[in-house]
Amino acid sequence: VQLQASGGGLVQPGGSLRLSCAASASIRAINVMGWYRQAPGKQRESVAVITSDGVTNYADSVKGRFTISGDSAESTVYLQMNSLKSEDTAMYYCKILTRLFVEYWGQGTLVTVSS
Repeated sequence: VQLQASGGGLVQPGGSLRLSCAASASIRAINVMGWYRQAPGKQRESVAVITSDGVTNYADSVKGRFTISGDSAESTVYLQMNSLKSEDTAMYYCKILTRLFVEYWGQGTLVTVSS
């Protein structure tokens, strides 16, 4: 099973983007779905996660600006990003973790926030 992330691009500060992540086949027993990002020269960090029960958690730096949503039955996860800042520039990766602790990672989609 592969995850395909899409939706990245170049956007001006204050703009919005919606990232999507879909699995090539149905993933059973999903526990958590999430988005992570890695900026040049920095470690990968968690941006937002959502459990199969719909509980969400966000990095402090994106609270109030980003919204994660997902459908465990469809093995899809989304990230709505509003009020983007230059510091949001990074490669964004999606991840799905199952209850058997199997991890699936997407290939990454680049978000560049610049005027």
